Amino acid sequence: MSAPDGPRPDGHGTGGPGALVVIDMINTYDHDDAEQLVASARTVVPTIGRLIERARAAGVPVIYVNDNFGEWRSHHGEIVDSALAGPHADLVKPILPDDTSLFVVKARHSIFYETPLSYLLWQLDVRHLVLCGQVTEQCVLYSALDAHIRHLRVTVPRDGVAHIHPGLADAALEMMRRNMNAEVVAADRVPFHGPPSAPGPSVP
Repeated sequence: MSAPDGPRPDGHGTGGPGALVVIDMINTYDHDDAEQLVASARTVVPTIGRLIERARAAGVPVIYVNDNFGEWRSHHGEIVDSALAGPHADLVKPILPDDTSLFVVKARHSIFYETPLSYLLWQLDVRHLVLCGQVTEQCVLYSALDAHIRHLRVTVPRDGVAHIHPGLADAALEMMRRNMNAEVVAADRVPFHGPPSAPGPSVP
């Protein structure tokens, strides 16, 4: 059975717990515009690390959605190994996936394009995405749009996304806020609520 784009057919999925999505941060930074991106990434990596820690502590799924950088034979372990062997391993080590993390490999800008992410979110009953990572004016923007048209709530921590062009990044954040109803807030204001606990025994 294929997963629908909207709420689950059993009526669930309209208020489920959220997920933190880390976009393209497992990176070798050997591509075009890498110099500008590295400078911005350096400022957001500590913030993303704190978001990951808070999400894990709350029992919120942490999903890494990462470009394969054209290496069609690579799986997520090889992508991580390549990033750690690259010149900017210091930007990767603080935010590595752990054994509880989920990992989705993508090939284009949006985290949804030709990936199983929609089905994964449906299985997890996730209706709210917190998007962090890079690049604000590219992959984050397109992913926010694709989440919006799937009726998912979107939060973007403005200090948890890295950019190449500051002016375009500011415009992208404003587009997400105005056109996609995204909550654009400081990272320390992002609430993480884990899955609801099972009700205890009733007291007579």
